[in-house]
Amino acid sequence: MTIQELRARLAPHPPKPPALSTSKAGRDLAKAVPTAVVALALVAVSVLWHVELFVALIAVALLIGLWEAAGAFMVKGIRIPLVPAGIGTVAMVASTWIWGLPAGFLVFMATAAAAYFWRVHDGSRGAPRDAVAGIFALGWISLLGCFAVALSGLDDAPWLIALLVLLPVASDTGGWMAGVLFGKHPMAPTISPKKSWEGFAGSIALAIVAALLILTLLLGRPWHVATLFAVLAVVSGTLGDLSESLLKRDVGVKDMGSLFPGHGGMLDRIDSILMWAPLCYLLAVHAAGF
Repeated sequence: MTIQELRARLAPHPPKPPALSTSKAGRDLAKAVPTAVVALALVAVSVLWHVELFVALIAVALLIGLWEAAGAFMVKGIRIPLVPAGIGTVAMVASTWIWGLPAGFLVFMATAAAAYFWRVHDGSRGAPRDAVAGIFALGWISLLGCFAVALSGLDDAPWLIALLVLLPVASDTGGWMAGVLFGKHPMAPTISPKKSWEGFAGSIALAIVAALLILTLLLGRPWHVATLFAVLAVVSGTLGDLSESLLKRDVGVKDMGSLFPGHGGMLDRIDSILMWAPLCYLLAVHAAGF
């Protein structure tokens, strides 16, 4: 069996592109709030029961994210090599959990090479572009996700996972509330018109409150450490959100998917967490004395 035949058998149909953006309406809170509660409860149960279940959830989330990214790129006629990317993502998560981040990075490099060979080998027009897009998706989604896996293996993992997840949630909530009530000055009008500087301030405020509750009140860490966590979570999360908004605007979609009612796709929910994960890991290891 040739590699072309194997590729056709394993991936006979490309992912369906997301619907084109036709509305500027906000989220449906009647759907968004219950969805968020269920998702957070699922994460909490996985962490408190067996942290390995949380690692498995990470792998599933990354695979769904890759699928959504492939669908978005399809709008522009770009075909991400999903088979090697998906297999490599699972291997990256597993190797990071067993042997640590260096092992995950080595698997990432091998997966990037495999993805490039998989797409370029047939010599079709646009194959190098497709391969590069696949490597970009691997770095943005899978490699950043490995930092969340590494975080799960540290001491006090449940608290660190709470910081990883809840600080972006607090940032999003504070930003939405302040933006709706006070937003007048757009932060990046050509990328995300609804994101305002007033909303950014709200994100900082609520994230600091959440960090103080977790780090200072519950764990006894200094207030300035909690503030550092909160500020970096908001800044990195905002950059992650704006980066995804830039990609969505370029391909012309409103959401990356429709997995979560009222929220959009997996990438719409984890874009901030992915960008925050490396900083959260580095802070936990080097700045906060965990």
